[in-house]
Amino acid sequence: MTNSPILDRVAGPRDMRGLTDPQLRTLADEVRCEVVQAVSETGGHLGSSLGVVELTVAIHAVFDTPRDKLIWDVGHQCYPHKILTGRRDRMNTLRQKGGLSGFTKRSESEYDPFGAAHSSTSISAALGFAVGRDLGQATGDAIAVIGDGSISAGMAYEAMNNAGAEGRRLFVILNDNEMSIAPPVGAMSGYLSSLSERGPLAGLRAVAEGVESALPKPVRDGARRAREMVTGLESRGTFFEELGFDYIGPIDGHDMDQLLQVLRAARSRATGPVLIHACTVKGKGYAPAEGSADKYHGVAKFDVASGVQKKTKSNVPSYTSVFGEALTDEASRDVAIVGVTAAMPSGTGINILQDRFPARVFDVGIAEQHAVTFAAGMAASGLKPFCAIYSSFLQRGYDQIVHDVALQNLPVRFALDRAGLVGADGPTHAGAFDVGFLASLPNMVVMAAADEAELTHMVATAAAHDSGPIAFRYPRGNGTGVERPERGQVLEIGKGRMIREGGSDVALLALGTSLQDCEAAADALEADGISVSVADARFAKPLDMRLIGELAGTHRTLITVEQGAMGGFGAMVLQAMAGAGMLDKGLQVRTMHLPDRYIDQASPDEMYADAGLTADDIVNKVLETLGHKTDVVDLASVLRKT
Repeated sequence: MTNSPILDRVAGPRDMRGLTDPQLRTLADEVRCEVVQAVSETGGHLGSSLGVVELTVAIHAVFDTPRDKLIWDVGHQCYPHKILTGRRDRMNTLRQKGGLSGFTKRSESEYDPFGAAHSSTSISAALGFAVGRDLGQATGDAIAVIGDGSISAGMAYEAMNNAGAEGRRLFVILNDNEMSIAPPVGAMSGYLSSLSERGPLAGLRAVAEGVESALPKPVRDGARRAREMVTGLESRGTFFEELGFDYIGPIDGHDMDQLLQVLRAARSRATGPVLIHACTVKGKGYAPAEGSADKYHGVAKFDVASGVQKKTKSNVPSYTSVFGEALTDEASRDVAIVGVTAAMPSGTGINILQDRFPARVFDVGIAEQHAVTFAAGMAASGLKPFCAIYSSFLQRGYDQIVHDVALQNLPVRFALDRAGLVGADGPTHAGAFDVGFLASLPNMVVMAAADEAELTHMVATAAAHDSGPIAFRYPRGNGTGVERPERGQVLEIGKGRMIREGGSDVALLALGTSLQDCEAAADALEADGISVSVADARFAKPLDMRLIGELAGTHRTLITVEQGAMGGFGAMVLQAMAGAGMLDKGLQVRTMHLPDRYIDQASPDEMYADAGLTADDIVNKVLETLGHKTDVVDLASVLRKT
């Protein structure tokens, strides 16, 4: 821990409420140092957390948390909040197995009233708490902190529309880190200090007008432009005011005096919904973060003094970069190919296409629903859109996939990054459900890449597929190191491949990158005298029924293996085999998939071990199915013997 005399006196927010305003400013400085030190040891979301340090201190100092409910949108900026709410001594476990979540989590603390990790949910949840309070539940005020990126999503506006109509007391703090104003301390502080000396105001509009009028003209004009950029109309009031909110701002989100005075005034005077517009700087107070293009949004472990990250170098490319390079290569030969992403160009690899063909890439912001229907419109126009969205984020656009894409049989290409378990981000980001929710749709083709060469082929296949929607999934992290083709080949739709032909004992049918574990398990089993065939399904839909039929007809046991939830690939294989009468002759069939529970954060290897989907687990499943129940083996020991 850092040298923090004020922070050392804070076991929780109640201890902050006895501190003076100068002590709270010092506390914010100490918390910032603590965040930098903690994240340097664990990695995580640094820039966003540094940007809300003063805001976090001010909120906990003014409001009565945990009775008052503080809801962080997304939750990736909650590290200062965790430090101040009794979790300081566990920050070195952040995002690790058995440790603190990188997001807010209800089961972790009473100060986390609502879990998050996806954006734009905070205002809806806060309104729910406000209704609970007004209907007699034991809760106080509700405060939602939402970023300027998150508030661009439709769900946030749906919630604000509802909140304005309800007219209930509710606080929304817009954490705007895309624009920054720095008003002179004297004029602003003089006005804000006078607020506590005045009698009750007729309404919070006076606070808002006073904030702006206290600024010198050049700064006042800049503040007005910032206000209009975010909120809209000048002559008729802000967009938020038209929705029924009292609007205060913009204010400097790093000026503790401003924050404390505005929050105190708002808390004492509010009768309905209030929006406070605070301008902040992502990465504030840590020079390497402030000077970085991504503001150290997500970092590996790093050296505090230099800011240099301790990333493990690998000669093997990531699946994300393989996708981006393969898509760019296809786009260089086909001007109809365009890319769509929802605020994640670098996370999805679309930035590689964007660098070469910027006019053909569209980042729509945090708006997955819009991204899907936007891509559907482009497909209907004759373009070839690749809609690149993380598997777990695509869930948010499912209605649009069903009605706007699949129902109309439009050739939208869905690139699903982060398929399977993802490690430190935990269950909120796990791509567990995409096979099930996509393969159930008529007209949809679903592929899963076993390695980076297969991913290159699947990008080419998707580019050539104009008869309807098609999706391909691939995991987070580096590939297997296989040789990549100079250009992807167009795969035959619904055609799998045989990887190794063994005897008649067991057939392993893999989907996606589970193929590597199946091959390792086969090596161990054959060393133990059990013959094993291994096949790569490639397609979850349509299934290669000829391949499945051959495996079923020549083996005693067939086991499907996938890195997805129950109800996915294995369930489809079982249903298809039952319909074809393949289960009528004594064939043993088993399905291996993620268990019916969420898998807590850990390394990907640890998460798959928890899920029972390692090569060892496959070996043991085979032995158990064959009746060798007491002969459970350790794969590593078997391979050492061979």
